[in-house]
Amino acid sequence: MAKESLIGGSIWEEYSQKVQDLMNHPRNMGELTEDDAKNMGGKLIIADFGAESCGDAVRLYWVVDEKTEVIKAAKFKSFGCGTAIASSDTMAELCIGKTVSEAVKITNIDVERAMRDTPDVPAVPPQKMHCSVMAYDVIKAAAASFKGVDAASFEDDIIVCECARVSLGTIKEVIKINNLTTVEQITNYTKAGAFCKSCIKPGGHEAREYYLVDILRDTRAEMEHDRLLAMSNVKVEGTHTVNFDDLTVVKKFQEIEKVIDENIRPMLVMDGGNLEILDIKESDGMSDVYIRYLGACSGCASSSTGTLFAIEAVLQEKLSKNIRILPV
Repeated sequence: MAKESLIGGSIWEEYSQKVQDLMNHPRNMGELTEDDAKNMGGKLIIADFGAESCGDAVRLYWVVDEKTEVIKAAKFKSFGCGTAIASSDTMAELCIGKTVSEAVKITNIDVERAMRDTPDVPAVPPQKMHCSVMAYDVIKAAAASFKGVDAASFEDDIIVCECARVSLGTIKEVIKINNLTTVEQITNYTKAGAFCKSCIKPGGHEAREYYLVDILRDTRAEMEHDRLLAMSNVKVEGTHTVNFDDLTVVKKFQEIEKVIDENIRPMLVMDGGNLEILDIKESDGMSDVYIRYLGACSGCASSSTGTLFAIEAVLQEKLSKNIRILPV
């Protein structure tokens, strides 16, 4: 009997009737043998995948027509909770009749949606969504075995949200295009973080390489950096007949102040911030410019990343590559 069936109370309300039925009465559980493959005129493929986060594992069996690459039969064995059994059974069902190339496109969302009773009501509670993650990965393993390639070759980008199969590139692009500022907005646009939530921030049931909070912070810093650089494209009037590096500290201060006034300060003021130059010190051929952020800039997360890099880039472009900005 499935693990979830041991839990009393209202927990059942969070599972679709399809999931509950498949937990105890899976349709495609079992194994396929070489004799089965021979009788069907196909090739036997066996693939395994285990989820380290919960200890669940699944073995997928395919019989594939080698000429057409159509999956003629699919079965599975699952070592895990009832949700893993239900999702693995659904995954096997979805594979049958598809070509190997088509099967690789089956996502965990496809599996979850196929288990719903109604289109708008999730089949499983969010914390159990990770159990269907195995579906996509074991399909990749089976396809790689059949085609004789590495499973990684089927992945076009770094996947941040395993549940919804949302890539790093997609998340960054959506943030930039729609000017998103919160993780909740990212979830609304992409579904990343809507299920098991492990990809939102550290501390979830499964450690991730990338988290939405970090991607949002870094992407916003990139956007700020690009914005300031774009705004600084207006050339400073006049030409410098004297090399900046040869100027006195007082003259350097004046030139830096001029560039900041014309190219940087207007953007900072528009956002409720500002900066002031505290000092300029010469060190190993570099002009270290010490600044202090004012107003909104003093508490802005990008003041030490995107905004800082943009200020430095503008001054280096306009005056000298030997300028270094140091906030204090």
